[in-house]
Amino acid sequence: MSAGKFGNDTQPTQQKFRARLIRIKTGEKNVIINESDAEEMMLRIHDRVVVTKDFQRTVAMLDVSETVVEKGEIGFYEDFNEFPINEGDLVEVSVAPTPTSVEFIRKKMKGKPLTKSEIHSIVKDTVFHNLSKLEVAAFLMAEEYVGMDMDEIESLAKAMVETGKTIDFGEQVVDKHSIGGVPGNKVTLLIVPIVAAAGLKIPKTSSRAITSPSGTADTMEILAPVEFMEDELKKLLRDVGGYIAWGGSLNLAPADDLFIRVEHPLSIDPRPQMMASIMSKKLAVGVSTLVLDIPTGKGAKVEDFETARKLGNDFIELGNRLGIRVRCGITYGGQPVGHTVGPALEAKEALETLMGGGPNSLIEKSTSLAGMLLEMNGIASRGNGQDVAKEILRSGKAYQKMREIIAHQGGNPDIKPEDIPLGSSRYVITAPIDGYVSSISNRSINAIARAAGAPMDKGAGVKLYAKMGYSVKKGDPVVEIYANRPSKLRDAISLSSREPPFMIEGMLLEELPGF
Repeated sequence: MSAGKFGNDTQPTQQKFRARLIRIKTGEKNVIINESDAEEMMLRIHDRVVVTKDFQRTVAMLDVSETVVEKGEIGFYEDFNEFPINEGDLVEVSVAPTPTSVEFIRKKMKGKPLTKSEIHSIVKDTVFHNLSKLEVAAFLMAEEYVGMDMDEIESLAKAMVETGKTIDFGEQVVDKHSIGGVPGNKVTLLIVPIVAAAGLKIPKTSSRAITSPSGTADTMEILAPVEFMEDELKKLLRDVGGYIAWGGSLNLAPADDLFIRVEHPLSIDPRPQMMASIMSKKLAVGVSTLVLDIPTGKGAKVEDFETARKLGNDFIELGNRLGIRVRCGITYGGQPVGHTVGPALEAKEALETLMGGGPNSLIEKSTSLAGMLLEMNGIASRGNGQDVAKEILRSGKAYQKMREIIAHQGGNPDIKPEDIPLGSSRYVITAPIDGYVSSISNRSINAIARAAGAPMDKGAGVKLYAKMGYSVKKGDPVVEIYANRPSKLRDAISLSSREPPFMIEGMLLEELPGF
């Protein structure tokens, strides 16, 4: 079978096929035909074809097989939903021309800037699945290694909004966002009720985990449902002043999810794409004021202050161009936020903090970012925002607001931290010597929590008894692993021995035998 390519330069031919429904989900808009049919039509894998039924037509990417479908059949995967198709329907297939946006991708790969219309064309063809994954990957790699200027990033953000839905809440709304990369960053579960209790409107649409052990939506889902339609979200905002919901079902800037699917296996996160992604989601819901959290430190996405400041200033400039006031907080990202990583563990810790307990690191980070929003919107004077936010937290007003949010989202407002079920299979990693914890590995903590089953297994994750600077004695618990299944716990323990999650000052790293 020959390799794919950018487009097909042969003369278009047409052929009729009988539809066959393939009970496989691919996540892509693909169809599959028999290899002999492909040879007759001079088609190759990843070519584009036009599929026509009656007066409806769509463009799809082509798969080819010797066995999955018979000659004269065309297979439609389970998630092909461009138009209704039934088993045995007669459809017509012809070669589709190469989209002009492919030329624009080549242009970017050569290091040339793209115009607003060229960027819009690429985004539109991505959303309508007119580009193959290879072509989308080429665009993202060009963003990563060639880069984009601010005009291009602005155009990219606007194109991502224009090719999706928008929500008009009819009033001023604010938001907080993190660029991510630090495990256990559950601050949204404190910031939203603090800000809403202060009288601001904060419609928080969050993501599920992609490479982390828990996304904000995964953590909130422990306390209440997170999937809502637009009208339901508008009512939530009117009734309570804030919510924490999953944004995936809203079709806001849908190109973002399609780009992320390609970024993930490539292990890239192009800065222009990250900036456009974040700001397009805020623009789509009419955010007027945004506080951006930029975690910085070893193991975070941004490891030094100079880079963090440059990124923050770029976000502020992009916000000005898009009509969004942006203020950035550079926060410590060298170890997990709080002491827990994983959906149920993080929800438990957030609830404990709202009820008056919780670790100081979680309180300080949450109230500092919430305070910035309060200052930007006149609720607190400059430099006094964190004190106001802490008072809202200490007084119990934030906890009461969170109870309201949980109740309106369909959860149990009386839930207590001890009611949250955690993984029953557990293992404690203890300190091998006396000393001080000199480092915590974000990468290892993430990997161990995911190996234990997070985020799919809600009770799985990691709890840290000691963090950087803590004094420990030999045999003291440092890290506890939670899993719902013994097999997953074994996987996590095995990984922890290969990738130690912490280092204690004075530990022997390795012994090389001599003669």
